[in-house]
Amino acid sequence: MTSSPWSHQRRSGVADDIDFEIKGQELQFVEIELDPGESAVAEAGALVWKDAAVEMTTVFGDGSSGDDGGFMGKLLGAGKRLLTGESLFMTVFTHHGHGKARVAFASPTPGAILPIRLDQVGGTLICQKDSFLAAAKGVSIGVEFQRKVMTGLFGGEGFVMQRLDGDGWVFVQMGGTVVERELRAGEEIHVDTGCLAAYTPSIDFDLVTVGGIRTMFKAGEGVFFARLRGPGRVWVQSLPFSRLAGRMMAAARGGGQNRGEGSALGNLGDWIGGND
Repeated sequence: MTSSPWSHQRRSGVADDIDFEIKGQELQFVEIELDPGESAVAEAGALVWKDAAVEMTTVFGDGSSGDDGGFMGKLLGAGKRLLTGESLFMTVFTHHGHGKARVAFASPTPGAILPIRLDQVGGTLICQKDSFLAAAKGVSIGVEFQRKVMTGLFGGEGFVMQRLDGDGWVFVQMGGTVVERELRAGEEIHVDTGCLAAYTPSIDFDLVTVGGIRTMFKAGEGVFFARLRGPGRVWVQSLPFSRLAGRMMAAARGGGQNRGEGSALGNLGDWIGGND
């Protein structure tokens, strides 16, 4: 099976070592190839298809503690997921047959599925709370609270985030186009809190105001930016789901702009669309 550009060699570690391929452009899915005994874990409802030799099991939390984690350990892992707005349960897909078997998972929103090997980013990735799609079994999915007072009070989407720990592959879903930035020590960028998709723990994350009072009320960009200071890596998404959902809700209520607005066909377009 042809791997993605993130091709890799087999390494020892906690997480299962899996091969994969990302398919599609704007509406992507990831196809994971499993050897006998290997497993992948995914969000409920993410499955597209699987080979018959791949069996599904529902588990508390992320399944990273295995069968020896104990009920309380599994319950704690599941509780962390509730804090990020996810389900108590996840689904583990294990290959119990011979040879190779495949299973595929899709992102529910337009954008990109980004494969990241955790041992190549220091073992931890912090991402938006709805970003996780799937991973090699053994990756821990937890919660990350922003500890600074201003960030905690006004961080919005960036306050409670997902924390992915381990050494294996994770697949995170990001909206629109994704840009990766490598920040040098002391280098700083300002990002809309919803457009901040993920970053490594070495990044210093805080909030800064957009400017004066007039700018806050007229810019339409919110009151705060996420301030990210290096060293470390940052992933920025162009279309967070919250922004897309907000525009769709506004259009459904008649508050969205008609494509023909300002043209000779504007009134006709409103009549056809039922906006008048």
